[in-house]
Amino acid sequence: MAMITLNIMPIAYISKGLRVDETVKSPHKADFSPEKITLLETTAANLPGIIFQILQRQDGSIFIPYISSGCKYLYELEPEAIQADYQVLYKLIHPQDIQAFVESITVCRTTGKPWYWEGRIITPSRKLKWIQVTSQPVLQEAGNLLWNGLVMDITEQKQAQEKLQASEARYQAILDAIPDLMFRISRDGEYLDLKSEGANVTLSREEIVGKHLEELLPSDVVAISQVAIAKTLDSGTLQTCEYKLPTPLGIRDYEARLVVSGQDEVLAIVRDITDRKQGEVALQNLAQKFAKAFSCSPDSITISTLQEGRFIEVNDSFVELSGYERDEAIGKTAFELNLWVHDCNRLNLVQELQTTGVARNLEVEFRQKSGEIITAILSAEVIDLNGISCILAVHHDITERKQVEAQLRLCAQRDRLLAETLVRIRSSLNLEEILQTTVTEVRQFLQADRVFIGLNNANLGIRTLAESVDPKYPSVSGWSTNDEAYLQELRNLLKDNFVRVVEDMTQITISPKVKAHCEKFQTKASLAIPIMLNDELFGALIANQCSGSRHWQPIEIDLLQQMSEQVAIAIHQSQIYQKLAELNTNLEHQVEERTAQLQQKMQEVENLHRVKDVVLHTVAHDLRTSVMGNLMVLKNLLNQGVGSGEQGAGGREQGENSSPLPPAPRPSASFQSPIPISRSIIERMIQGNDRQLTMINSLLEINSCEKQGIEIKHEPVQLSTLLGGTFAQLEPMLTQNQATLKNLVPADLPLVMGDGTKLQKVLVNLITHSLHNNPPGLNFTLSATVEAGMIRTQIQDDGVVMSKLECDRLFDLHVRDPQDCCSTSIGLKMYLCRKVIKAHGGNIGVISNRKRGLTFWFTLPLATSSATIHP
Repeated sequence: MAMITLNIMPIAYISKGLRVDETVKSPHKADFSPEKITLLETTAANLPGIIFQILQRQDGSIFIPYISSGCKYLYELEPEAIQADYQVLYKLIHPQDIQAFVESITVCRTTGKPWYWEGRIITPSRKLKWIQVTSQPVLQEAGNLLWNGLVMDITEQKQAQEKLQASEARYQAILDAIPDLMFRISRDGEYLDLKSEGANVTLSREEIVGKHLEELLPSDVVAISQVAIAKTLDSGTLQTCEYKLPTPLGIRDYEARLVVSGQDEVLAIVRDITDRKQGEVALQNLAQKFAKAFSCSPDSITISTLQEGRFIEVNDSFVELSGYERDEAIGKTAFELNLWVHDCNRLNLVQELQTTGVARNLEVEFRQKSGEIITAILSAEVIDLNGISCILAVHHDITERKQVEAQLRLCAQRDRLLAETLVRIRSSLNLEEILQTTVTEVRQFLQADRVFIGLNNANLGIRTLAESVDPKYPSVSGWSTNDEAYLQELRNLLKDNFVRVVEDMTQITISPKVKAHCEKFQTKASLAIPIMLNDELFGALIANQCSGSRHWQPIEIDLLQQMSEQVAIAIHQSQIYQKLAELNTNLEHQVEERTAQLQQKMQEVENLHRVKDVVLHTVAHDLRTSVMGNLMVLKNLLNQGVGSGEQGAGGREQGENSSPLPPAPRPSASFQSPIPISRSIIERMIQGNDRQLTMINSLLEINSCEKQGIEIKHEPVQLSTLLGGTFAQLEPMLTQNQATLKNLVPADLPLVMGDGTKLQKVLVNLITHSLHNNPPGLNFTLSATVEAGMIRTQIQDDGVVMSKLECDRLFDLHVRDPQDCCSTSIGLKMYLCRKVIKAHGGNIGVISNRKRGLTFWFTLPLATSSATIHP
């Protein structure tokens, strides 16, 4: 057959076809007559699949003359749908089988052999089917290629194959997983076959098959094996035998199970049971150990049925704990022995065991044979004894521990009560409230029927200060008697007995009067502790039990003894308070007198302050006027040429402001003073008046800011602009003192909030301070940085240093050296600097450098900062 190059896609869809009526319209209708189509339909109806014809023309186009109606079942598609778009079949191929499908077409195209393919499809309803396609291409006369093919549904066949393969794999896996040796042995003892995979066999298959038992096994094992083989073949039933064999690992135990596997042959399954045998021995040893632990355990151990709770076994500790002998308990239930104090505990135990199979550390109460109640910790597990669910329970007696815990709780309550009473005594002076709270809490602690505090008074007799009583019983509050003999007897009972403990009033000898008193107030038991004050009997703290007799515990007696001491302290404190109150009354009168005197003195001081303000303003203004007049006269004299000799070498002293008065105009002709005056003296007089004027102005400004505060005009200020104006103002002073100033402040610093005029004064005052306290030639360095929403400005010089104390006090208002009036003037200015910076919301300070010089610093808030401004 000639080879024709086929298009892969048309060949891939060889199961597609045309409707029968389309053959009439086809140009190849002569090749596909109605008789042939009828034959195809008849054939397709008798086949469980699809018959198809595909015509591939020479130009590569595809023509499908026929496809049977079986595509409805197989593909779930109508023939018309396939004819309309044959590519729908390609979309049904399982994604994992597409590669194999394409490869099968390639093989057919390259070899020219018939096309064959098996694969899976997924129908529109999502069903998975296996199909088998076969086709034989036939070359037509016109050069076209006609494919006749058959599509078969092989789903059931594939599923059956998969099940068979899975079953075989499963059985093979089971066989491979069995670690036992398997032998086929004849009746006469010949090894016919074996399976040894996974077993520990020292001989190879060739060394075993064909040999007899006596050739490989010891004689005793051979005899056992031959008997078992014969018995298996004769009875046709499973036979089991055990034997030992020497191996490189030592003597090993083996078990052989024999079954009939053919005519006069058996299948022997041999298993190494050495570990099992050793486990059985270990289990026996463990059982012996358990029996010893069961009998020797210091805790009670019982085994009882889960459903009824009937005892099967108990140990000696149970006999000792419960009081029941072993023969009395076994066969009985815990309910029959009345062991459970609370029946619900047994129900809760069973529920927990049925849910989790184990119960741990359950605290329960049991009743002994004597009727005494004990407390135990119960732990239990469910065990199986001959198919019966049983409870293995361990009981640990904690009765003594519970008693100790209860005693500790009582001690803690006692200590708490004593501490609270002590706190009340220390924090309160209300004696009635202290005593009432004390008897209430003591009665609650003792669970007594009545607790009261009685007062022994020679004039008033015995009376009750505070009482707490159960409403069911009569109150002793308000009781009194005039019988002095009876009162003295009661006093003697407390005086002669430091602690009077009566557990049962009917068992002691008392006078008729005391007996009548006890009957009246239904007192059956009593505990009385005397309250001693200055070695005298002041009263008693008494607890009564009215419901019956009572055993008073040592801790209860100890509590009342300590409480009586605290009550004595409270009473003594109350007496002191009364005396103190009397003293306070006298003291209040004295305080009132002293207060009136103090108010009078304060009024006098206030008047003095007013006088001081008047004097300060009057004298300061007068001095200011006088100084300004002196300055004007001195400057006029200096300008008129008055004064002889050379000018003073120093000129004006450093750092002082010149007079605010303008100089007088110089006259055309020099003026001759009748008194010769040195020009330097006039200059120094001008300097002195300048300092006095500056000091007066500073004093007035300080007094004003102390009383009214500094008025700050807050507005955004550019620090570089502010410094420029300040440098212009300082230029003459720096030149006069031969000083230099290096400006390192960045020009792009953020704006600050402040009063530019007052900030300039701060800068001038700080630099003036350094100029005043250093020789000429000082060097300044200015810098500024942004820190935490503030701008920190620093002025560093290379002059003299100061001590830390001087740095700390530099901005304080204090008296300076009286010999240096200029220092006082500068000190006032530094104080004003701090007031100005504080008013801006910043801080100011000075640091003495390690080698030389000082560093002044101050901070100002940024214009955008949320810092609070303090006016």
